[in-house]
Amino acid sequence: MAGWNLTGNAVSAEFDGSDDQERKELSVSQAVEIAAGALDAIPQLSVLGEVTGFRGPNARSGHCYFQIKDDSAAVDCIIWKGAYLKRTFDLRDGMQVSFKGSFNLYKATGRMSFVARSFSLAGEGLLRQQVAQLAEKLRREGLMDEARKRRIPVFCSRVAVVTSLSGAVIDDVKRTLRRRNPLVELVCVGAKVQGEGAPAELIEGLHRAAAITPAPDCILLVRGGGSFEDLMTFNDEELARAVAACPVPVVTGIGHEPDTSICDMVSDRRASTPTAAAESVAPAMTELADVLETRHQRLGAAMASMIGSDQVDLEMLDQRGRRAWDTYTARLGDALDAAACRPCLNDPTFMVERRESELALTADRLSGAITRSVGAFRSNFERLPERLVASTSGLDGKRHALTLASSRLEHQGRTMLSKPASDLGRAAASLDALSPLKVLARGYSIAYSDDGVATSAKTFKPGDAIRVRMADGNVAATVDTVE
Repeated sequence: MAGWNLTGNAVSAEFDGSDDQERKELSVSQAVEIAAGALDAIPQLSVLGEVTGFRGPNARSGHCYFQIKDDSAAVDCIIWKGAYLKRTFDLRDGMQVSFKGSFNLYKATGRMSFVARSFSLAGEGLLRQQVAQLAEKLRREGLMDEARKRRIPVFCSRVAVVTSLSGAVIDDVKRTLRRRNPLVELVCVGAKVQGEGAPAELIEGLHRAAAITPAPDCILLVRGGGSFEDLMTFNDEELARAVAACPVPVVTGIGHEPDTSICDMVSDRRASTPTAAAESVAPAMTELADVLETRHQRLGAAMASMIGSDQVDLEMLDQRGRRAWDTYTARLGDALDAAACRPCLNDPTFMVERRESELALTADRLSGAITRSVGAFRSNFERLPERLVASTSGLDGKRHALTLASSRLEHQGRTMLSKPASDLGRAAASLDALSPLKVLARGYSIAYSDDGVATSAKTFKPGDAIRVRMADGNVAATVDTVE
């Protein structure tokens, strides 16, 4: 008979109960193949479920294996490594997640699994993802750096609290401050802590609290516990920035111990509850008394220790001073004893007598040295005539040779100069014959104008200066006429 596959399409049955078909049993592989084909025909699905039994990423393959379930069913789920690397958050048990993927049958074991190719948070999980993204954004901007956060005074004498004035939180804060330290002045600023418009009212409350005169030592931003959605007011970006920018240090006490909001992250101090926030800014009177007593004892012990240490140092300095003085006086005594042993101080004539003795010895040495020096000079002087005669014995031969050389040089000089002398005479005669002075001696003269030797009468005009060179001098005149 006909049947239906998982896609809803009619197919002919492989087995309808007849005897012929009883002899056509399917193998396990064939049956699994038919089931796998039917699963492959199912289009991609979006499945919403809770994550349970999460294992991954696998250390070797990087794949993730777990189950997704609802109130009445569960199915195995696989996310391959490549798809999980594209995630925007980490999967963990209990999360409500929307998966997109398709069914797959592992033929070796016949086990069906849902293979997710992408996933995203749903419901509260989506809110948590948005809060996590905002927290990361503010962290990158530096609003959560510990270096930015301001120091809260150990003892706050004036505290402002921003919260709802109609709830039990404000009464808890007042009761805690009265119990621990009634000297703390409390200023209450009312604002909505939940619902529409609550972030804006809280921001306004922070501004009013910071503007109080005189300024409070810190501001408590508190509210009681509630669900995650109830606390979403304190995950508002504008409120978080207002807390970080507040000129007065802000202490937050929002919800209970497990609750952590973005305002907690950017505040200067985070307390687990509103009561804990009030306790952190108002130490108990008994604690202050204990601290004062402890510091009194520590101060006394420190002063006693300092005095004892200084006394020991003073005694050591006294001993060192005494030893140094004894050493100094002993050194001066040794120097005085050494000076007293010197002969010049015991017998003033000792130095004169010693100098006189040294002078007599020097005079004897000088007299002997002079006698020896005069004898040596006399002996050398007596040998000088003999050496002089011996040194001049060869001068006669050198004198004759010098005379011969002079005669030869004179003859050779006359021979060498005879021809140049005759050439010089002829040249002098020719020069004398050609000399302008020879011409001038015969009655000629040379006329000069301002430009040099004048060779034409046209060079001059009446009134020009003229210089005439003659044999024995020059004549300067002025031209009267030119012919």
